[in-house]
Amino acid sequence: MQYRTIRFLLAGISALCTLLFAALLAFVILVEPEATSWVLVMALPFALLAFFGAHVISGILLYPLGRLVEKTSRLARGDLSVKFAEEDSPLTPKAVRDLGSSLDKVSQRVRSSMAEIAAEGKRQGQFISDVSHEIRTPLTAIRGAAETLMDEDIAYEDRHRFCSTIIRESDRLTRLANDLITLQRIEGDGEIKLKRVNLHHIVEYAANMLEPLFDEREVTLTVSGEAPDVLGDPDRLQQVAQNLMENASRFVGPRGRVHVELSGIREHSVITVSDDGPGFGDIDPARLFDRFYRGDASRARTTGGIGLGLTIVKAIVTAHEGTVEAVNLPNGGACFIVAIPSLPPEK
Repeated sequence: MQYRTIRFLLAGISALCTLLFAALLAFVILVEPEATSWVLVMALPFALLAFFGAHVISGILLYPLGRLVEKTSRLARGDLSVKFAEEDSPLTPKAVRDLGSSLDKVSQRVRSSMAEIAAEGKRQGQFISDVSHEIRTPLTAIRGAAETLMDEDIAYEDRHRFCSTIIRESDRLTRLANDLITLQRIEGDGEIKLKRVNLHHIVEYAANMLEPLFDEREVTLTVSGEAPDVLGDPDRLQQVAQNLMENASRFVGPRGRVHVELSGIREHSVITVSDDGPGFGDIDPARLFDRFYRGDASRARTTGGIGLGLTIVKAIVTAHEGTVEAVNLPNGGACFIVAIPSLPPEK
């Protein structure tokens, strides 16, 4: 019901009550016709006075409620700057103040939800743009190599080189597709199978898997320390260790060193992966975990990186209620620190 309608309704009810009271009084004193006429004549101005008085008083009493109704309408029209409790005063009824505070909380949640939706839309748009860019580069290389191979007079060495380009870029597209699927599974439906996990076994297995790659890049990998068991998905945690070690080996160069240390600190199991490379410079460490971010794009492309390894690491660690951070070491090199809540020792 409209605010003004309520006011007129209350005023009309007050005037009607005055007239009814006058009619009742006239009925009681019917034995005095002159007095009855006098009562009826005086009833009309009193009814008008009651109408206007009730209209004014109801306006004063209902003004705070009317303001809330007006602000609610503005919020419904999309005005997110509305604040319901900004004009509170001691004269405002407590019920209205409480309603204003509740509506403020609701509007704050609406603003937060709208901001999250806008941010998510922006992230999705950026993600689509990044994926399109990542796909365009290998597709362009594949198309160029295929068009060159259509020349029947091309030398054998060139034919072999262009075929290698097609295979390499196809592998890159395959890795991109697999990493995107992995991210979707982790961030989308949270595909995490939890069980008790020994992190030393996980790291050792990942190191064995990467041994041929480290030998090829002439990088030395060492593992030390122990950490308490955690509740986690062994396959996903192995992927964390493997991605961090592989990422470190990419930037240290020949005869570089990568060290993985396990420890337990403040009820958390910690995996520290450090290297003696150049580090990641003065950039914000949080950017390293952004999708498709590369600290050194030219080297990343040369060694096959597509900018999703650290993003997957963060998604997996977050799904395990853990944290991952990156720091530059004082004497050079980068250090990645993963901390996951520990389990009590087995009895």
